[in-house]
Amino acid sequence: MNTLTPTRQQIIEVIDNLPEDVFSELVNLIGYLRYKAVETNETKTKPPHNSFLLSIVGLGASTEKDVSERDEEILANEVNPIRGWSLH
Repeated sequence: MNTLTPTRQQIIEVIDNLPEDVFSELVNLIGYLRYKAVETNETKTKPPHNSFLLSIVGLGASTEKDVSERDEEILANEVNPIRGWSLH
């Protein structure tokens, strides 16, 4: 690649010429670049806010949709029967 701004085809050719053992590293790099692009895009679209409460919104977000049916099971796994509640 001799140009400063490579074309899609040039990038594909470079990837095709990579050895097989670097593909896992390439996948990690692409994942990071996607994350960085999304994060950068979100910071551009979100207006800055000064409110502390607004800044902590979503801090306890979970990917699990409904844990209310398993709340006792979850708490039982977190509480030590002898010492009680503690951080792991």
